[in-house]
Amino acid sequence: MKIRVCCPIRASLLASLSVAATFVLLAAGMVNSQSAAAQSEPSQAPNTPMSEDLRSKIKRVVVVPGQRPSGRDVGGTYQKDGGGVFGGMDAGSRAGTISTDAGPVPIDIPIPVVREIAMIIGGVSGAYMREVQEFRDALTEDLLQASNQPLRSEALAQDVYHGLRAVPSLEARIFSATTPVPQTTEGVLYVNVDGVSIDVDGKEAILTTTVETTLHHLSDGRDVDTRIIQYQDRDTLSNWTANDNALWHVYANFARHYLGREVSAQLYDRVELKHELKPKKTKSVSLVKKNSWQGESKTTTPTLAWDFELKDDITHAAWVKSVNDANTYFDLEIYDNRTLVYAEEQFQGNSHALAWEIEPCKSYRWSVRPSFHVDGDIRYGEWMRQKPSDPNDVGSAKGSIGSKASEAPAYTLDFPTLDIECGRG
Repeated sequence: MKIRVCCPIRASLLASLSVAATFVLLAAGMVNSQSAAAQSEPSQAPNTPMSEDLRSKIKRVVVVPGQRPSGRDVGGTYQKDGGGVFGGMDAGSRAGTISTDAGPVPIDIPIPVVREIAMIIGGVSGAYMREVQEFRDALTEDLLQASNQPLRSEALAQDVYHGLRAVPSLEARIFSATTPVPQTTEGVLYVNVDGVSIDVDGKEAILTTTVETTLHHLSDGRDVDTRIIQYQDRDTLSNWTANDNALWHVYANFARHYLGREVSAQLYDRVELKHELKPKKTKSVSLVKKNSWQGESKTTTPTLAWDFELKDDITHAAWVKSVNDANTYFDLEIYDNRTLVYAEEQFQGNSHALAWEIEPCKSYRWSVRPSFHVDGDIRYGEWMRQKPSDPNDVGSAKGSIGSKASEAPAYTLDFPTLDIECGRG
C-alpha cells in the first residue's frame, strides 16, 4: 500500500495554512513522481486483455489481497491447513499495516487513505476550503472505521476471485497475504487498492480510486502482467456532501463493482472481438426519436431487445472462427442510480422479458454483453454502451470516468436508459 499524503483525522489545517500548503505541495510533488513511475510499470495498455499465451500458461491462480511483496520469494507449501477463502484475512491485513502520525495521534492505516493533493489547498480558500477539508476528513474516517467498507483490498480481491472462478478453464483460489500457496499454483494475482484521491476542478470534486494488480508466475519467479485500473466520478461538492455524503457511498459501491469485474475481465474472460450492440424497440419499450438510446415503458416487466453484429475481420485466436448464433449467449443487467436491481445470465436470443417487476416512476440504465462458448471455454465481449459523440472523448468509452455522479455512476454512464412510467403495472 502506498501512502500518498498523510490525511489527518479532523486535523485543523486552517490554523497554519501556509505550513500546510507547503507540506501538501511538496507531498504532491512526491506523489506525482510516484504516479509517473507507477504508470510506466504496467505491461499492458489500458483495457487490453491479457494475451492468450499467458492465459494458456497460467491456469491455476491464487488471488491475494494487497501489494506484491518485494525482496522475498513468493510461494510455499502446505505444512498445515491454510486460511482458505477467509481464514487468515485479518492477519494478512495487519501484515500490510503502515503506521503513520495523523496529527498528534498515531493511527494504523490498514487500507488506503483519501489523498489530499495541492489543488485542494492552493486552488480554493475560505468557507469552500473548509467544506472540502470536512468532506475529505469524513471520507477518511469512513475508510478507516468501516469494517465493511467496499474499497478495501480484501473486499475487491473477493470480487476478482468470484469473477475468475466463473471461467471454466481456470482453477482459482483466494488466500490471505500470509497463507502459503500450494506448490501446484502457476500464478499468484495480487490485487491492491492503491488509493482514493480527491481533486478539485472549479466547483467540482473528482474522486478517483486506483487499483494495481500484479500476476506473478511462480515457475520462473517473474511478474508477467502488471496493471493500473481506475474508477473516477465527478460532481459538484454540494452534491457529494448532501445527505451526509450519501453520494460517496454510492460511488464506493460502484467503484468496487466496476473494478472487481474489470480486473477479472482484462485478465481472463474478455476478448478483443469487435462487435456492435444497439438497443431496439419492442412492444413494451419505445425509443425516443431524438435519442435511440433512451427507452420508455408503461410496464414494470418490459421486454428489452438489441441488435448484435460481429464486426471483427481479424481472427485473434483460432476459436473465433467457430463463433456463431448457436454458441453465442448474453448477460443482461439493469441498474438504478444506486445499485444493480436486475440481472440475468447466459441466455440466448437478442431479447429478454423481465422475470420480475422493477419499480415504476424511476429511470434505469441497462446493458447486455455477449459471451462465446467454444471448445469448453467461455469468453466475453464488451458491454453495450453508447460511443462518445466527441471522437476525442475516449474516457467515457472506457466505462471508468463519469461526468456527473448524481446523474449516473461512471460504470453505467453510457448505458441505454429506461424510464418506467408512474402508476402502471
